[in-house]
Amino acid sequence: MTRKLFASITMLLLVCSVFAQDKEKKAGRPDLPGAFIIEFGLNRAMGGTPARFVQGVFGSRTLNLYYQYPIRLWKSKFSINPAIGFSLERYKLTNNYTLNRQIDADGSYSLVPANDLNMPNADKSMLIMNYLDFTPAEISFNTNPDNPSRSIHVSVGARVGILFDSHTKVNYSEGGESKMIKDKQPHGLNFFRYGISSKIGIGPFSFFGYYNLSPLFQENKGPDQTQMNTLTFGISLSGF
Repeated sequence: MTRKLFASITMLLLVCSVFAQDKEKKAGRPDLPGAFIIEFGLNRAMGGTPARFVQGVFGSRTLNLYYQYPIRLWKSKFSINPAIGFSLERYKLTNNYTLNRQIDADGSYSLVPANDLNMPNADKSMLIMNYLDFTPAEISFNTNPDNPSRSIHVSVGARVGILFDSHTKVNYSEGGESKMIKDKQPHGLNFFRYGISSKIGIGPFSFFGYYNLSPLFQENKGPDQTQMNTLTFGISLSGF
C-alpha cells in the first residue's frame, strides 16, 4: 500500500510539473497559490547511536509531503517560505533487533533480538515514526523569482514536528508461515522535535537536508540511555 502511494504521488507531481512548464511556454507560469512538495530521503543516525542500532541504508528512508506558501520580500530575490505537512520516517535494523520496554521501573527501552521475543527467524525489523511538520521560518534566494521553474534557488530554515504515530514492525516465519507483528506505542521517542533544513536546486528539482537537533529518544528512555540525533538527505520535487 505504501509503495503504491509513493508511486502515485510521484507520478502526480511529475505530471503537474510537466503541465506547468507546458503552460508556461504558452501563457506564462500559472498563478497558483503556493506549491505541493514531495521529498524522498535517506535517514542516518548521528552521534550517541546505541550499540545495537545497526541500520540499513536504503531501508532507512523518509517520505515528506508538504504544502508551501512562498512570500516574496518586496521585489527582491528573497522570499520567506512557511510550510506544513507530513514526514513519514522509518529505520531498518539489519541485525533484526527491535525495541522492547525494560522490565525494571525506569520505563526505558532496550534493543533486543526479535528471536528473544517469540518472533523466530526474523528477516525484517523496522522502527517507524510519523510526524506533523511545520516550517515557520525558511529564507530562500532565487536567481529568477519571476520564473521559479527556471530559477536556481538556495534556502535555509527551521523545522519543528509533532509525533502522531510510532510503532515497530517485525517480519518473521514460524512453522513455515510468514507473519508480521506491529507494536504500536511511544517507545520512549520524543513527541516534539526541531531542527534545521537546507535546500539547493533549480526549478522544481532540489537536493535537501534536514538535521534533527533534538534527540530522537526522550532523556533516559532510549536504548543505552543515549542522546541520538538524526540526519535526512535526499531529493525534493515541487509541483506548482
